[in-house]
Amino acid sequence: MRFRPCIDLHEGKVKQIVGSSLSDDGMDLRENFVSDRSPAYYAGLYRGDGLVGGHVIMLGSGNETAAAAALAAWPGGLQIGGSIDPENGPEWLERGAAAVIVTSYVFRDGRVDLARLSRMVAAVGREHLVLDLSCRLRDNAYYIVTDRWQKFTRVRVCPDSLVELSAYCAEFLIHAADVEGKCAGVAVDLIELLGRHSPIVTTYAGGIGSMADIDLIGRHGRGRLDYTVGSGLDIFGGTAMTYAEVSGRFGGGSEQRG
Repeated sequence: MRFRPCIDLHEGKVKQIVGSSLSDDGMDLRENFVSDRSPAYYAGLYRGDGLVGGHVIMLGSGNETAAAAALAAWPGGLQIGGSIDPENGPEWLERGAAAVIVTSYVFRDGRVDLARLSRMVAAVGREHLVLDLSCRLRDNAYYIVTDRWQKFTRVRVCPDSLVELSAYCAEFLIHAADVEGKCAGVAVDLIELLGRHSPIVTTYAGGIGSMADIDLIGRHGRGRLDYTVGSGLDIFGGTAMTYAEVSGRFGGGSEQRG
C-alpha cells in the first residue's frame, strides 16, 4: 500500500476540483484550490521524497505545456492522463512519463472497444498503460464514467470486468467520482470490491480527508490498494492532513498492511 501523489491540471494551473462539478461549459465548476506553484514544483517535491508512480491529470485542453514541465522535473516518476490516444501516447512516454493513463479513448457507445484498446496497447505497450476506471454509483452498482466523469458507460466495475481489462494494462487508477474532492469520506464498498477482486496494481482516489480514511483503505482494501490524496493535503489547501505526515508515514515505496 503506497501513497501515490497527484498533479491535477486545469487551464494550465495546478488545481483541486470537486470531480462531480466538471462539465463541458464549466458553469458549475467548484474549485477547492488553485496553486500559485508550478507543476514542476510539485514534481520536484515528489522526486525529492522518492515518491514514484504519481499521476499528472490534464483536465481539459490547454494543459500540455504544464504537463510536459512536470514530467521534465521528474522523468520516469510520473504517469500522465488526459485525452491520451495511440497517436500521442508514445510522445508522452518520450517526454518522460512512466506510463500513460487512458479512459475515454477505449470506450465507445458505452462499451469497451477492444479494437481501440488493442491499438493502445500496441502503441505504448501493456507495461506502460494504466486504465482509468473511475466510476460513479447508479442503481447500487459502480459504472465506469468517461469524458471528465460526465458520461456513464454500461460497464460496471465488477470482478469480471476487472479481470478482463487487466489483460491489457499494468495498473488501474480508480476515482470514486461521486466523492472526489469532497474530503468527506471514502467509498468503502468500492474499496472492498477492489481489494477483493482487482488482479493487478490498483490506485484508489476519492474522498480521503483524514489519516483515518487511509486506515480504512488499508483495512477494507486488504492492504492491496495504493491511494492518492488531493484536496485533503495542506499543499493543496487542506487543513486535516499534512503532506509530510502522509508521505512520511506511507511514502517512498513503504507499505502498510491493513
